[in-house]
Amino acid sequence: MSVSKNIVVLSGSPRKGGNTDKLAAAFVEGAQSAGKNVTLFRVADMKIGGCLACNGCERMGTMCVQKDDMLEVLDTLLLADAVVFASPVYYFSVSAQLKLAIDRIYALSRICEQSGKPITIKRAALLMPCEDTWVETAAGATEIVERMCDYYKWENAGSIIVTGVLNPGETEDRIELEKARELGRKI
Repeated sequence: MSVSKNIVVLSGSPRKGGNTDKLAAAFVEGAQSAGKNVTLFRVADMKIGGCLACNGCERMGTMCVQKDDMLEVLDTLLLADAVVFASPVYYFSVSAQLKLAIDRIYALSRICEQSGKPITIKRAALLMPCEDTWVETAAGATEIVERMCDYYKWENAGSIIVTGVLNPGETEDRIELEKARELGRKI
């Protein structure tokens, strides 16, 4: 499969400058060093409502009936060939802030189906710091990305899980930062 050129990173950590931000920044650094166009959205700082399950995106042929910050994210995803999800582990899954954005990606699939245009995203990845030292604590989050990849027929470019980190800065000397840079270069 060809290398991605337009990448969207959705970062769901409400903690600015924390471990999720460090992982996302390392990924972006690697991707940009390889000449890729990267757009990073800190969805935790954006006004994004939960999906209303109204199917207005399908019925009305619009991206979403909600006029919030997710519309900018969806417009950018329309041009992306890769999406990267970044989130701390929150009770065995992604943060609620990232889950809101993930749920709203439904509108993207509906509008693409209706217009006859395929979703341009071809691959996805996950970046995730985890307080626990047991990597399986992140299984709920990795499952979300795996199911999305299966459903949309995206290549799963992998997950980088950093275990045993809680406080900001604890990822500083971890090998996973270089792995995130390398994933950015290769995705």
